[in-house]
Amino acid sequence: MKAHNLFKMAFVSGAMILGSCSSDDDNGSSVPSFDEPVNYVFERDGKSTVDFGGQTTRIAMAEEIIDAFKVKTTEEAALLAMYAHEKGKNDFSDPALNASDKSAKSKTAASTDYFADNAPVSAEIKAEFDSWISGQVTEVFPNWEVTAEAGKAGVIQEAGGGKNRYVNAKGLEYDQAFAKSLIGGLMLDQAINNYLGTNVLDAGTNKEDNDNGVVKEGKTYTNMEHKWDEAYGYLYGASADKTKPNETIGDADSFLNKYVGRVEKDTDFAGIAETIFNAFKKGRAAIVAKQYSVRDEQADIVKENLSKVIGVRAVYYLQQGKNGLGAASVDYGSVFHDLSEGYGFVYSLQFTQDPTTNKPYFSRDEVKGLLNDLMGGTNGLWTVTPATLDKMSETIAAKFGFTVAQAGS
Repeated sequence: MKAHNLFKMAFVSGAMILGSCSSDDDNGSSVPSFDEPVNYVFERDGKSTVDFGGQTTRIAMAEEIIDAFKVKTTEEAALLAMYAHEKGKNDFSDPALNASDKSAKSKTAASTDYFADNAPVSAEIKAEFDSWISGQVTEVFPNWEVTAEAGKAGVIQEAGGGKNRYVNAKGLEYDQAFAKSLIGGLMLDQAINNYLGTNVLDAGTNKEDNDNGVVKEGKTYTNMEHKWDEAYGYLYGASADKTKPNETIGDADSFLNKYVGRVEKDTDFAGIAETIFNAFKKGRAAIVAKQYSVRDEQADIVKENLSKVIGVRAVYYLQQGKNGLGAASVDYGSVFHDLSEGYGFVYSLQFTQDPTTNKPYFSRDEVKGLLNDLMGGTNGLWTVTPATLDKMSETIAAKFGFTVAQAGS
């Protein structure tokens, strides 16, 4: 097999499977099957060709940022600096992060597919993330020990001596809004709207170089291989074993990996984690085999299923909040926590991609409308109704083709 002879691929325990692939030829004739590894392991001349260190770094930065949201002595400038980190600045506890030239903000709403020609909207989105940081410091921190009520920021303890939830005047937890919106605005947007897009994979001479085995200077991989791996890194970059990450899916980080794991545990969506991983793996093997139509088919599978994860979790949290509001005694701490997470997942809907249209399942304007339904009342979450949460849930579920009952359980 040509791909196997030209590019040496290492398979875990020597195991491999053969993938049957559609043709890239104009006449539709079949092409040889290619070697597909059992795990995400690819080598050239005995050296790994997989590298996504930048993604691992940004995930680690994001973890420290959301931790800092919970420390009331954190200054606004310090938190903003963590988000927009500059190389050499002592923004993090990890010296390696401080030495990095990466930042979470630089890659927020920065995909080629959605924002290359839409700089004003990208800037608007970045400003919204900044506003959640500023709101936490200027609105929530000063009221850290004040009991929250409609129209007043402060703290609400969950029933039964549970966790303290720190909310703004409308009941929103800024830390949850920031963290869950970052899943869409950074991790998802970069993975599916940037690195898995043909505008990036086939940019410049990438296809020609990949056809001829031309690697990046000083590296072991072609540029196309690397771009695909960077998409993989936004999901699996913090995994204990990055070659077989589903062994710890849901436990590796607080972002996309965590919620793929949560959706996988829902029996209505069991198997989604394997579907996503297998598509990443087969698409990468297709790049090695120069089978670009197969690569693109696998990219579409990843786009559809990662987008579905965002939709499922948006509905899940809206429904959890609705159920809480329907209780005989409303536990506002728990309800507002669920709805704040729901806020972030609804916000993230604008970064999904429907591979049949190459557009988000929900436009930015549609997302704004949903968030206005959630927060637009005089006192925001304090006055949102179960009927509104049901209507929002039904709207989201219908776009993705699952039911509210499936996602809400």
